[in-house]
Amino acid sequence: MKKILTIVLALIMVMSLAAASAEGIIYIITPSTSNPFFKTEQDVGAPAAEALGYEAKCFSHDDDAQTQLQLFEAAINDKAVAIICDNAGADASIEAVRMASEAGIPTFLIDREINESGLAIAQIVADNAQGAAAIAEKWVEAMDYEGKYAELLGLESDTNCHVRSDNYHAVIDEYDTLEMVAQQSANWDQTLAYEKTEAILQEHPEITGIICGNDTMACGATQACIDAGRDDIKIIGLDGSDEAAAYIKDGKMVGTALQQIAAITELAIQQADAYIKDGTKPETEKQLVPCVAITAENVDKLSAFVYSGD
Repeated sequence: MKKILTIVLALIMVMSLAAASAEGIIYIITPSTSNPFFKTEQDVGAPAAEALGYEAKCFSHDDDAQTQLQLFEAAINDKAVAIICDNAGADASIEAVRMASEAGIPTFLIDREINESGLAIAQIVADNAQGAAAIAEKWVEAMDYEGKYAELLGLESDTNCHVRSDNYHAVIDEYDTLEMVAQQSANWDQTLAYEKTEAILQEHPEITGIICGNDTMACGATQACIDAGRDDIKIIGLDGSDEAAAYIKDGKMVGTALQQIAAITELAIQQADAYIKDGTKPETEKQLVPCVAITAENVDKLSAFVYSGD
């Protein structure tokens, strides 16, 4: 009887596992999860896929296009039914998405676009232009419309880097009393942002503000300013991370623009499910999800990239 019971339990486990992945495998490929923003994509995406009956496999390409290509090849070999991807470059990722398309595997891009249409089923991104402009308005007010400042750019091969910077400047450059004296790339990286900020403060001690392409760099810049005894410097980022929220609550950062990445990732999973099950495509390939400007006034409503306000 014990042997029979053991066999029955084993069969139940096998059947449960089979049922859990009955709909197939969904690959979720992101940049490094050492960044909480990208970790959220996997933390939200995997359970959302599993809840719909899929097996989720999560990987990181570390912003390396060759690694990403290998992961797409693995997805094809694994007979994945869909790929959710925060890609490794607007141009560098085209080959991988095309390869998946030719293999009959639909790709749903989140957070970052590629510079070609018709290959991915969906490209769902935060409205970086709107978000950057919205938080730039708050920063200009905090600067009292004057002063010298520095800018930390993200990865320059990433479309978001240029969209955010351009829209920061669309607001800031309206004021002749605001002067940018330094602009450097910190590649979205916190440690590099800290080091770059240290160097900028030594070369340009007169600055009173820093604009950053994402929260990871903004947090690195903020900590560098604190350590240098310059917590008077007005700093903004863009993402909506909990770490940035903590600095905002402490009055060390002006604000950030929340990219609703949890909602974006869930939407990608839902659209992938609809496409897999009955071939339904979204109305448009490129979809924009609004950002939310976060300052001391509403930061208490932000947690884990989710805004609970109106």
